[in-house]
Amino acid sequence: MADEEFEKAGLTSSYAFLLMSVSDEPGISPSELSEQLSLKPSTITRLIIKMEGKGLLRRFQNGKYIEVYPTKQTPSTVKVVKEAWSNLYRRYHAILGDELTQRLSNDVNETVIKLTE
Repeated sequence: MADEEFEKAGLTSSYAFLLMSVSDEPGISPSELSEQLSLKPSTITRLIIKMEGKGLLRRFQNGKYIEVYPTKQTPSTVKVVKEAWSNLYRRYHAILGDELTQRLSNDVNETVIKLTE
């Protein structure tokens, strides 16, 4: 369901998470993105390069560090991504109902915390 919704933005869920992270924190480093998204640095670099190719992100060298910034196209794509999140939530909420949706959210949050400790 997630990939179906994010496809409307021309992205997979991994690209969508990356784009939102950079949009929220312009100038973020690839290592910070790697930590936030729980992805290997090499995967983050590959994702950033592909997003640069789509014109959605830019990398800049600042001394020995790389910083990642959104482009002018990023806000409109982030808007579509946020709509995709809302649609995804509505879809699984319609199937699971209130109680299971809340439990799923709690379980996912707890899992992320445990995996990143």
